Amino acid sequence: MTFVETISRLGFDPPRLRFGVRTAMAACLALLVSWLMGLEHPQWSAMTVWAASQPTPGPLIEKSFFRAIGTVVGALVGVLIVAASGGEPLLLAPALAAWVGLCAGAGNLLRGFISYGTLLAGYSASMVALLNADHPGHIVALGIDRTSTVLVGVLVALLVGLAFGTRQADEIVGRSRRLTARVLRDMAASLDGAARDVEREQHAILAEMAAIDEGLDPHGAGSLRSRRSARTMRSILVAQVAALLWLRRHDGGEVDRAVAAALRRAADALERNASPSTLVGTLEEAEALTCGHGALHRAVAGLAAAIRDRMAFRDQSIEPPAARHPVVLHRDWITARHTLLRTFGTLLAVGALWVATGWSGGAYVMLGTTVMLSLFSTFDTPAAIMRHVLIGQIFGAAAAIACRWLVWPAAENGLQLVLLMMPFVLFGALPFAHRRTTASGTDFNMILLLLLQPAFPLSGTIGHFLGMAAGVIAAPIIALAAFRLVLPTDPRRRMDRLVTMMVHELQSMAADGDAARHEQVWRARLCHRLLTLVRWMEKADARKPSAAAGSMTVMQLAECVRNLHDLATAPDLPRPVRRRAIAALARLRRIGRDPVRARYTLDRMASTLSRAKLAGAGLYAGAARALSDNMAFFSRTVSP
Repeated sequence: MTFVETISRLGFDPPRLRFGVRTAMAACLALLVSWLMGLEHPQWSAMTVWAASQPTPGPLIEKSFFRAIGTVVGALVGVLIVAASGGEPLLLAPALAAWVGLCAGAGNLLRGFISYGTLLAGYSASMVALLNADHPGHIVALGIDRTSTVLVGVLVALLVGLAFGTRQADEIVGRSRRLTARVLRDMAASLDGAARDVEREQHAILAEMAAIDEGLDPHGAGSLRSRRSARTMRSILVAQVAALLWLRRHDGGEVDRAVAAALRRAADALERNASPSTLVGTLEEAEALTCGHGALHRAVAGLAAAIRDRMAFRDQSIEPPAARHPVVLHRDWITARHTLLRTFGTLLAVGALWVATGWSGGAYVMLGTTVMLSLFSTFDTPAAIMRHVLIGQIFGAAAAIACRWLVWPAAENGLQLVLLMMPFVLFGALPFAHRRTTASGTDFNMILLLLLQPAFPLSGTIGHFLGMAAGVIAAPIIALAAFRLVLPTDPRRRMDRLVTMMVHELQSMAADGDAARHEQVWRARLCHRLLTLVRWMEKADARKPSAAAGSMTVMQLAECVRNLHDLATAPDLPRPVRRRAIAALARLRRIGRDPVRARYTLDRMASTLSRAKLAGAGLYAGAARALSDNMAFFSRTVSP
């Protein structure tokens, strides 16, 4: 039996164990370097290594950058808060609660590592302000020490990660290419009049699109070129949604085998990874053949433009399209507001208890709570992860107690303190990599390092040390209660809020007379919300077909809104048609409150256009049917 097989049978994940051992060794190196530099809290450098390290170079570079920026900003704010409050807990606690709450709320609006940096700016201010709460006169020195230790940790994590990290193959590009080919083949099959299960196929495609979208944040990390790559692939996702909308509306009556053959040639070119010029040529052929086909032409032209943009990114000789699909990402304003209120309110309550009791460990309780409430607020189910965090922190505190009171008393100088600490740091790779303790491993290492400051000669009493440990361990318990009781969040609630935002955006579009001018922006934002919703429904284990059908119904209704605005302002149309369009827009402004009447309005709009022998009746009839089939989806709308 090989070594890898042996450790795997023991319950360890071999790749994660290699990464954990590498990170633990880098943490020891950062600890030693910071101590040799004379920094007061060298353990913070080791904590930074654990926090910033990533298995692959791109995410490592970006996370390290935003950790450094977040730390500098947080340290500056922490110094300013202490200077303004004079270190008085009565003023210090509410100021920190407000700052951390703002950062936590903003972090839930942002994505990727910039979100992480924003959250870090919040609790870095707490580390500077609270760890020296008894000596406000030393706050500037502590801020400089905090910044310096983090920068040392970031530099060590970068050097070790770039030297020994592995560049994994990125499957996102291949998955995107294969999915685009699948959409083109579905369009070709529809144009051939082939029988198909639209709902099942579109659900599968949307699920894959949502998974690709989720993987684009790490794909785009590390460089401006990677970010541009992610942007071009998101443009393709927007174009794919438009193609799916055409597929939903196409009833098989329109058969065009020449266009179908051209679309299949484009799919073949994608699947065999043909040269950019060949692929662009096949798409231009398909686009030319669809001229005069209205919705089909718009769908094919949109795909062609998005793919051309992608090919121009890969090959400088390809001319980019004249107009690009905008990429507008979903921002969860409701969850951000809830996070701000939860974080601010809970920290204010903890601060009030600290002021009322005067307990010296109160500063550590507040510090730990700021980290828990901000850092874990972006997790899918924060309350569920708190149990694992608590377990990791209990064992990390126990290891710190053992090191401080059983091992360190044998040290004769500061260097020996650092060296005697290293076996505990290296041991941290084991819980980090074991399958049963992975969720608790990082917190084991963080609390171990937070409680151990290698300052010689040793000082303090075991009672004071136990008080600090108890204060830190209390934080996940408080956070667990806050996440469960104060504006709780989980995948199902996030999903319901997202449905609410999509419906409200639909209503806003109906009320906006200039909606046509912003069509590309709202279409891109709705597309991204659609994909985010599908992903949340899968995480919530909700009935998946309802996610695909309901969210696509929103897109169909958005098309109706755009068309209704055109009809309402067209001077050459009969007055009854314009009046009906205006009435339909008024009804769609209240679709969240009364989707049944909105369906009747769409049916009447279809009848009006049919009687007037005008185009578009099928658009409204199809949207009415889709709305009727997905009333349960729209009934999920909740008050923000």
